[in-house]
Amino acid sequence: MSEKTPFFVGYLPVPQGLRRFLLVAVLGVIALFGVVGLVIGSTQDAPEQSGFRFDYGRQTVTGVIEMTPYPILRVTEGNDLIMPGKTLMLAGQGKNGIDARTGPMAGGLATVTGIVLQRGTIDMLQLLPGQRGIKVAEGEAQPIETEALGRWKLAGEICDGKCLNGAMRPGRGLAHKACASLCLLNEVPPVFVSTQPVEGREFMLITGPDGTPLPDMAYDFIGQFVSLEGDLERRGDILVLRMDAATLEVIPQ
Repeated sequence: MSEKTPFFVGYLPVPQGLRRFLLVAVLGVIALFGVVGLVIGSTQDAPEQSGFRFDYGRQTVTGVIEMTPYPILRVTEGNDLIMPGKTLMLAGQGKNGIDARTGPMAGGLATVTGIVLQRGTIDMLQLLPGQRGIKVAEGEAQPIETEALGRWKLAGEICDGKCLNGAMRPGRGLAHKACASLCLLNEVPPVFVSTQPVEGREFMLITGPDGTPLPDMAYDFIGQFVSLEGDLERRGDILVLRMDAATLEVIPQ
């Protein structure tokens, strides 16, 4: 090596002859990472707009309460943002369901107030605490229309409906498994995210067989890519999947 050949030593100043090379190399590495990030991002499905619709403000609507066993409300008296006929999943604040509050009202009319969480074709209302969030309404309640859609075999993921709707992010995947498990243990309605649209929808409320709560063994599969079979039905404008726990299995990726 010639005495005039620049040589980098970590604890000494960068030689004049290497400064331009190092600057170009650093900028090149930064640009490379940017390109790689764009390429990887372009191969991923863009998430739908989701989250709390604070721009809507507090919403108050009246409708029929039904336990599937998780609480849903078919709106009978809505407004410009939540139209009559819309079916909403219901949850409390934080990682809490509202089964204790809605159970005694099942099959009847109730007026609810809260903040909308919205993602794609499935909406949830996070109720305010106490009677500010839900109270009995006067009037005659008509049962929510149901339509049996047969038995299906589906692939996808079991999530909690609140975080999936954007209450926390990521709202799915193994990174969210612990959070989702806690939400579901506290009776937040669970949702199955299908890899392919079913009857035009990718999201459906999921229950145990015969409308029972999600079986305990299903918690081991939360946040994983799974396949399962179950009976599908339409309730109002949402789908409800009554899973057959014996068919639940992880799909290797």
